[in-house]
Amino acid sequence: MSHFTSMKTRFQNLFYLEKALNKLKIVNQRQKKLTKHSDSKVYNVNLVIPQQNNYDIEFCWNGKEYELIVDMSYWKQPYPIEIFIDKIAQQYAGEVIIGESKKLGFQPIQYKQNNDGSNTLVLERWNKN
Repeated sequence: MSHFTSMKTRFQNLFYLEKALNKLKIVNQRQKKLTKHSDSKVYNVNLVIPQQNNYDIEFCWNGKEYELIVDMSYWKQPYPIEIFIDKIAQQYAGEVIIGESKKLGFQPIQYKQNNDGSNTLVLERWNKN
């Protein structure tokens, strides 16, 4: 029996979400279609992570953020869903910081993944005065 799980996230920007997935080498596809799940809600599917078993992982825009929709009976990723989301969230945060900082004139000069799993990001901006 299938059971779809919907997990709220803090992913609000599709561009940064795609960049995070790409940096993590998670294959994804942008799709625009309407679909119904068991909870009878209609979602505009914006991002799909295909799985070999054809039970894909979907990031669906709910009007505020991208919810992760997945049938947990068919989860086929190399790590549990909590770690999967944590990895994406960490990379997403880095992408948001870099992207938004560039808009303010900052440039990333160092991005390093530490042994403890955290990341160090160094930005700089030169004052023209």
